[in-house]
Amino acid sequence: MNLAFISDLHLSEETLELNSAFFNFLNRHNNAFDQLFILGDLFEVWLGDDDTSSFTNDISNALSKFSQKGTEIFFIHGNRDFLIGKNFLARSEMTLLSDPFIFEFFDKKIALSHGDIFCTDDLDYQNFKKEVRTQTWQNNFLSKSLLERKQIAVNMRDASKSLSMQKQSTIMDVNENAVQKFAEAYSIDVLIHGHTHRPNTHTYENFERIVLGDWSKYGWVITLEDHKSKLEKFTL
Repeated sequence: MNLAFISDLHLSEETLELNSAFFNFLNRHNNAFDQLFILGDLFEVWLGDDDTSSFTNDISNALSKFSQKGTEIFFIHGNRDFLIGKNFLARSEMTLLSDPFIFEFFDKKIALSHGDIFCTDDLDYQNFKKEVRTQTWQNNFLSKSLLERKQIAVNMRDASKSLSMQKQSTIMDVNENAVQKFAEAYSIDVLIHGHTHRPNTHTYENFERIVLGDWSKYGWVITLEDHKSKLEKFTL
């Protein structure tokens, strides 16, 4: 079994070169992986499954074709695309996983997450996440027109960027105590996540934490085959 993990691509209608790089990644890896896991923030923003623009259709078609070539695709919601629903998942032939998601791979217990659940020091973000993940908030948001939703998303993104600039960078990283408590509670051997945009491999006493980077100048992928894991970057 050969597994691959990516996250934080932040694709949008404006990121034409990045979108092409994603399509090239899929084309280069036809039949290379048994399973591909997308650990959130595939999109810069997701306004709802009724957004069937040529951009979103191109992405779903590319994913569907990749799946049909023999690779199972799994998806975990990110903080940017938590509104991805059943329709888009079906069009893209992806299976939604819970966050966190834990599975056995050979002799190791692997945990997958977008990663924001471990950023417990960022109280503003955690409070915001709690609000927007409620069914009431989502129903209200999705009841608005696409045009209204786009403007709301722009306003929220601008406010988030402004707030982030005022925070110490350590606040937006994972809380090490939260990570270690999670690892102990679930007796995991490996934790794989994204979100923080700080690619690295961290070795603890009883487990390993591998962090994916965001796709900007470089792309990032983790491959897991038999007992070997590898964090790789590549030029887009």
